[in-house]
Amino acid sequence: MTGDGMLSHAETGKRAATSPGVTRSVLGGVQWGLDRTVSVGYGVVYDFIFDLFPPYQALRREVLSRVESAVPEGMQRRDVRVLEVDCGPGTFSCLLAEAGFTVVGIDPYNGLIDLAREKRRARQLTNLAFQNADLAHGNTFWEATFDQVVSIHSLYAHPAPRRMLAEACRILKPGGHLVIANHTRRLGLVSTFRDLARRDGLLAALGSLIWMGPNAVFESGRKRIGPHYWNEDTFSAELRAAGFTVLEMRRTFLSGASLLVWARKDTHD
Repeated sequence: MTGDGMLSHAETGKRAATSPGVTRSVLGGVQWGLDRTVSVGYGVVYDFIFDLFPPYQALRREVLSRVESAVPEGMQRRDVRVLEVDCGPGTFSCLLAEAGFTVVGIDPYNGLIDLAREKRRARQLTNLAFQNADLAHGNTFWEATFDQVVSIHSLYAHPAPRRMLAEACRILKPGGHLVIANHTRRLGLVSTFRDLARRDGLLAALGSLIWMGPNAVFESGRKRIGPHYWNEDTFSAELRAAGFTVLEMRRTFLSGASLLVWARKDTHD
């Protein structure tokens, strides 16, 4: 029976058939919106943390010093091409560009790249570019494009960390350098606060909340990928498999919660 306000059997069947697809699209859109909101929100807070949280200030000095140490003698910094992987809102990419390097920052989240581009325009950094991309997908850059690759606290949450390392090796020039900071364990809010209070005192633990609070929100809202918490032995093995020689590996950040790794692409000479 058909008529005004009524559906034919064919129409009913068609709507029933398409309903699961519509539901998946809606749920996918909600998840995408949640990921975007959490990422952009964390990106905005990250700028605040980057300047005021002493462990991050120390970490950025450590990373920058390795980048600077790898510049060949007599080479101008503007001729050194540096890629920051999963650059987020572009804060560290801007720091590298302000230090004189030619920098590209990439991130899979469009919202974060938009924030990074606004920052680049505000600072008028002509030696800096941002791109929406995931390095592990491949074919993002030509082989031997960069002199150095940097990644700060993103490898542990990447869905394909081994592919990312292999791709980083491919796009580096022979003898190019890789600098990575990666968490070695889950930094739970309560457990980390308790450990810091016991080790460094209550004042230091309270000061760490400026980072641990937003990080807990990010961890609860991000996609459930990983985490890939690699210790020294595992990290060394993964880097060798990807084609790198480890130059330095040391504990850093929040009483050794992260590993700072400095490596060089093998040349096979």
